Amino acid sequence: MDSKIKVARIAGFLYLLIIGFGLIAQIFVRDNLVDYNNASITAKNIITSEFWFRFGFVSELLMLICDIGVTTILYLLLKDFSKTLSLLSTFFRLASIIILSVTALSHYAALSFLSGSQYLTVFNSGQLEALALLSIKLHGSGYNISLLFFGFHLIILGYLIYSSDSFPKFLGILLLIGGLCYNINSMTWFLFPSFVKTIYPAILIPCSIGELLFSIWLLIKGIRVSPIKT
Repeated sequence: MDSKIKVARIAGFLYLLIIGFGLIAQIFVRDNLVDYNNASITAKNIITSEFWFRFGFVSELLMLICDIGVTTILYLLLKDFSKTLSLLSTFFRLASIIILSVTALSHYAALSFLSGSQYLTVFNSGQLEALALLSIKLHGSGYNISLLFFGFHLIILGYLIYSSDSFPKFLGILLLIGGLCYNINSMTWFLFPSFVKTIYPAILIPCSIGELLFSIWLLIKGIRVSPIKT
């Protein structure tokens, strides 16, 4: 088996882990424990499910670690087609990873505000609950900043995949559309916050489909390798 196919399959496996860890952190932890309109309920949920909330944080870290592996492998697989575009795609994805890594602190900060530490006694319980919810909301803003960079990465990646002979063209089209949807979602988040609920989460469905199919293709098929001419 060609080494490129093996490496591509590793990327597919890591990509599926990214999706899995991301779902745990966002859908199964934050969306289940956080009431974005009620700081008191959110604080109570976090305190009573502290380990689960911590697990969500760790899941996000594991997602980012896997993402570094995927970023590296995608560059290695596509650099022969266009080193410049592959580098640009890599830098956009790394920027997204770095931004989200810093943003992850705001998820963990909620625990710090609700920890009952002595130095926090200058705040009353209501203020600490409000600060905890604020930190989680800031996590959402930071996440959308990271997705803006990730969207540009997907647009370039989609073009590379569409233009190369290493993958089916439909995967490139899906990833390119997904990147545009990420960008629209992020820009709407900051420019028209009242409109976000109208398009979310529907706007992210194309993103999910494209990335999921791409990861499955990598895991099962790997990459098309041109036969060596003799």
